[in-house]
Amino acid sequence: MQNHNDTRLLVIGGGPAGHSAATVAATIGAQVTVIEDKVIGGAAHLWDCIPSKAMVASSMRISAIRNAGRLGIDEVGPVHLDMGVLSAHLHSISSKIESSMVDLLDSQGVEMIRGHGRLTGLNTAVAETDDGDIEIEFDKVLLSTGSRPWVPDWATPDERIFTTREVYSLPELPEHVVVVGSGVTGVEMVHIFSSLGSKVTLLVSRHHVLPHRDAEVAMVLEDSFLERGVALLKGSRASGVERTAGGVVVHTEDGRSIEASHCLLAVGSAPNSENLGLETAGIETSRGYIPVNEYNVTNVAHIYAAGDVCGELPLSSVATMQGRKIARHLLGHDVAPLDYRKVAQAIFTEPEIASVGLEEVHAASEGRKVRITKVPLAANPRALIQGNAHGFVKVISDPATRIVLGGTVVGHHASELIAPIALAVTAHLRVDVLLETLMVHPSLVESIAEAAE
Repeated sequence: MQNHNDTRLLVIGGGPAGHSAATVAATIGAQVTVIEDKVIGGAAHLWDCIPSKAMVASSMRISAIRNAGRLGIDEVGPVHLDMGVLSAHLHSISSKIESSMVDLLDSQGVEMIRGHGRLTGLNTAVAETDDGDIEIEFDKVLLSTGSRPWVPDWATPDERIFTTREVYSLPELPEHVVVVGSGVTGVEMVHIFSSLGSKVTLLVSRHHVLPHRDAEVAMVLEDSFLERGVALLKGSRASGVERTAGGVVVHTEDGRSIEASHCLLAVGSAPNSENLGLETAGIETSRGYIPVNEYNVTNVAHIYAAGDVCGELPLSSVATMQGRKIARHLLGHDVAPLDYRKVAQAIFTEPEIASVGLEEVHAASEGRKVRITKVPLAANPRALIQGNAHGFVKVISDPATRIVLGGTVVGHHASELIAPIALAVTAHLRVDVLLETLMVHPSLVESIAEAAE
């Protein structure tokens, strides 16, 4: 294997992209330095993916207890949630994950500096630490500084008006929370708080939640929300929120005012590209994001960028894969560009929603001829046994070649069930492979084989 001990790689930002790039590059033999001012693992492990999914796990257990009567289990006492215990559990998980990631970097000989990284030239940077500035020279640099929740100018976050960054440290469960934003983050928060026991009002500025997904998928989720008492205000875009003596009042552009105890802002994110010295190195930006080519190279040949700061798919899995590929590319290895059309995605609501590849809504907008087969989970024996028969499996294929182009799963464990379809999309498999695979019976995955028929 080629020796890369003379290559000095600087990584600014130790999130999924930065961590994976540092690990792979160090394994190959590069000299790697990582600068991180918050936590190794980034927002994905501190505020986003891991803590939110841990809250989802707690909320789903509460839902299971409340609905146990459907399976013949009665005499279930009242469910009490201790937010203090839950919050401690979330932070414990994040701490353990960060510790293991730090140990991995340390075992690979990666130098870790706690501080703020900033470029000072084409091949120089400074790490601003509590003990003073540290000057660093590098051959290659990766910018993976992530993003933060966007706060509209009509809102000022405090203990009653908060973003997802503050959700995991709430001292008590909100009595009534208004969720502003009906995208992925918004609907996941609606699921969490409505399951935990809060009254929830969701502002839906478009015709349905998840406006960029299939309407059929959105309808299943909306029905679930309505069943649990969530108030859906369609066509309502927030225009302001103010504090009151006992909570908040959220105002909308169509003249409504909603009184509640709390307001959660889930209206998108902004890239962390300020104070990085980008102009010093001549790095171009677009709306705050750092544009890159198919290999995640910026307009400066030896400077890379990855993760949320690039404005591509804001997923931890995508950032991790970008980091792996960047490490090999910057060290001269042949690397295939990441195909974003084959990224599996999931929304952790109840039911879960997962998709990969071509979706029906996109096929229709492109005028593309496809074969769509759909199987409702209401016909699946395992779903009926578990009492979770809401949802469906949809497989999209090319009618001429029968190659699987994409698929959607809506239902219990959809985030796991999407894996066979994702494999088929990645490997260009025909639907016949799914159809002829002998699945476990009874199992939810049988519906994938049935949808392929």
